[in-house]
Amino acid sequence: MSVDLAIFPLGTVLFPGGVLPLRVFEPRYLDLVRECTAADLPFGVCLITEGNEVGEAAQHELIGCTARIVDFDMERSGVLGLRTVGGQRFRVLERRVRADGLIRADIEMIDPDEPAPVPQEFEACVTLLRRVVEDLVAREPDPMRQMIAPPYDFDSSVWVSNRLCEFLPIPPRARQKLMELDDAVTRLSLLHQYLQQHRVI
Repeated sequence: MSVDLAIFPLGTVLFPGGVLPLRVFEPRYLDLVRECTAADLPFGVCLITEGNEVGEAAQHELIGCTARIVDFDMERSGVLGLRTVGGQRFRVLERRVRADGLIRADIEMIDPDEPAPVPQEFEACVTLLRRVVEDLVAREPDPMRQMIAPPYDFDSSVWVSNRLCEFLPIPPRARQKLMELDDAVTRLSLLHQYLQQHRVI
């Protein structure tokens, strides 16, 4: 069954459970925020393939992730700071561009990754991620400003692979391909290879 969803094309990839801060100032996106907060609805984040985050409606990947607003703050006149958290992946079936430039699309949800423990051979990935999380928490004690959201699940291949995809310096297109994978252990295996190749672990 398809669902109507507003799309926010960005130069980044959002993963389920990931934290995405946004600064919103264009009228179309301020309207979007009002609609989403009033009805407690998510919007969709898709990686830009052609165009820019501001101005004319950009072209974007067909697979994205829903984002839910969990906090907001008016930084200065006309600029709204948002804290959003990734929800569920989706696939765009058909998109429409409104007169104000806001993109809306008929989408279908993609089933979440099957739960899977972290295989023993990838424990080095967990150790690395623990260090990253400890550093993030130490540098920013305010939970609403941290670039990671609880609950932390270091035993889950889904959670560990998604968080590593966010924190490692991976090109956006490669990050998109990793997000699209429907198997968390495969995603974690590719990340393990990447870390070994770059002599991080």
